Amino acid sequence: MSRHDAGKPEQPAREAWLGEQGSRPRRRRVVLADSTKSRGKALRTIIELEEQTSVGEKLVRDLIRQQLKSAFGLAFAVLIGMCLLPITFYLVPQIADLKILGIPIPWLVLGLAPFPVLYGVGWVFRRQAERHERDFVNMVDR
Repeated sequence: MSRHDAGKPEQPAREAWLGEQGSRPRRRRVVLADSTKSRGKALRTIIELEEQTSVGEKLVRDLIRQQLKSAFGLAFAVLIGMCLLPITFYLVPQIADLKILGIPIPWLVLGLAPFPVLYGVGWVFRRQAERHERDFVNMVDR
């Protein structure tokens, strides 16, 4: 016995001590049948996006186009709504005579109303942007 073997049990004693644990069954790899088929197309799409191939560029361009379309649509709606307020006050001057707490209604509407409206439009845009991105990811994962 060498000095490196000191403190180690002898081979037969070790096997007796391990008992059943010494002869473990061989490990098996379990693979689901569905995941390899569906993952192949998604992996190919992800690679096309990362390598910026023509297909990947088109997918990203379509996502950007959707985002811009919703952004410009909401911006147009806000612009029309905000431009109609002064026109309404000009065409209906009786509104200027109404006052709340001594402040004319046009001042209140033009000074306070845009903030909640713009907050709401921002919230709607964020929801639309998240939906577009979620649809894009779902399309890539298919």
